[in-house]
Amino acid sequence: MSTRPNIAGRFNLLKRLLKPWRVSTLHISFLLLIISSCPEAAAATCPDLSTYYPGSDPDWAELQQQLAALMPVCLEDSEYFALYGAAQLNNSRLAGALEALERALLLNPDSGAARIDYAQALFEEGQLFTALEMNAQVLQREDLPIGMQAILQTRQTNWQARTRQTSFQADVLAGYDDNLNGAPDPDHITLTLSGDPILLPLSPDFQAVSGPYISGRLAARHRQATAELQHNWFADLRTRVSEHTASDILQFSSRYNLLRPGRNQAWQGGVGISHINYGGGSLFTGTDASARYQLSSRFRCKPFYSLAVQRQLFHQESQLNALESKAGAGLSCPMLGTQGSQVVGIELGLLRNNGLRSGRVGGDREGWQFNLDWQRGLFRGIFRAQLNYTQLNDRQGYSPLLSNGAERWLERGFALLQYREPLPLFGVNSSLLVNVYHQRQKSNIELFKTTDTTAEIGISWGF
Repeated sequence: MSTRPNIAGRFNLLKRLLKPWRVSTLHISFLLLIISSCPEAAAATCPDLSTYYPGSDPDWAELQQQLAALMPVCLEDSEYFALYGAAQLNNSRLAGALEALERALLLNPDSGAARIDYAQALFEEGQLFTALEMNAQVLQREDLPIGMQAILQTRQTNWQARTRQTSFQADVLAGYDDNLNGAPDPDHITLTLSGDPILLPLSPDFQAVSGPYISGRLAARHRQATAELQHNWFADLRTRVSEHTASDILQFSSRYNLLRPGRNQAWQGGVGISHINYGGGSLFTGTDASARYQLSSRFRCKPFYSLAVQRQLFHQESQLNALESKAGAGLSCPMLGTQGSQVVGIELGLLRNNGLRSGRVGGDREGWQFNLDWQRGLFRGIFRAQLNYTQLNDRQGYSPLLSNGAERWLERGFALLQYREPLPLFGVNSSLLVNVYHQRQKSNIELFKTTDTTAEIGISWGF
């Protein structure tokens, strides 16, 4: 009588021995192929699998366990791995399903059942275009069961629709702003005439005005993806009205981005335009171009590098027109927290602002900027915090009437806190939206010292 263990015993033995190296079940199976030349292995054959096919209400977890026990004797059976992969797929074991279905197709590339489930597994893993290609190949087969072609065609149509998505968003908010007109903090400005300081009181028209307001926003997004590229277009219209009509704002912006994602690296380029109408007249128009390159990393955080340039046009003060450029680097860090996923983004950039006309007050400017963006799930909604700090220094004296013509420096920081939570009371795609914003700007020239705090609450609809 032979004392060698049977193939099932060898399977369990190898599993225990290789566990410290985290070798998968299928890798152990491949090792067993080398051992399977022994007499008892040749006698062991894969049983008839028809009794394992699921019925109308299958228990996929139990079926997976039953099939796992048969693996040592079904190592070369494509039908087995197709069925085992289907059980894992329907039991939310995506990694195992992909591995088993790939094994089934290696043993029998013509397996229709394996191809159907493999396309679904690829889709669930996020490989949309590979899944579309696989599903299209299955649709061309002439041996599809009755009714299966209609199901696969519906799946193809639904997946294809994901390559083109258009969405709209409308927001209505009520808020309070303690500085609607962006006025400076001090009530007096110090002028230097003939070298002597003189206090000049600001007119009430130039002092801070506080009060409630109503704001609205309408945004449109369109995304079109191909196997290698993704096209994104965005348009946004915002308005803010209050009793102080001289500070009413109408702003329009639009942007196009071209994205090329990848596992090892990703890049995107974009162009945009923004226009601000303030108090009934055109105030500012900016046009910009930007590029961003992101590298892969074995760490959770991925580094990226960015370049941007903006042409700034001030319609009421053309002497302020400028070309501003920025070169930055940062980290994008998706994480998992106790209350769900979160994303942290950090960026540090160098700024340069060059006047488009000679004789601009203050001349050219240089500085730097730091930005922190944090987003995470909180309660039933999403919480977002954004912190920004910018420092700019003029290269020439600003004005002999202010601080004896000193070179101006500016330090500006803001914090934005936002919370969004589903609000089914006002529709399926409606949300409660709460924003709190605070900005403070410091300078060696009093005219540019400002503080602004706003708080608003409203409803957002997506459609």
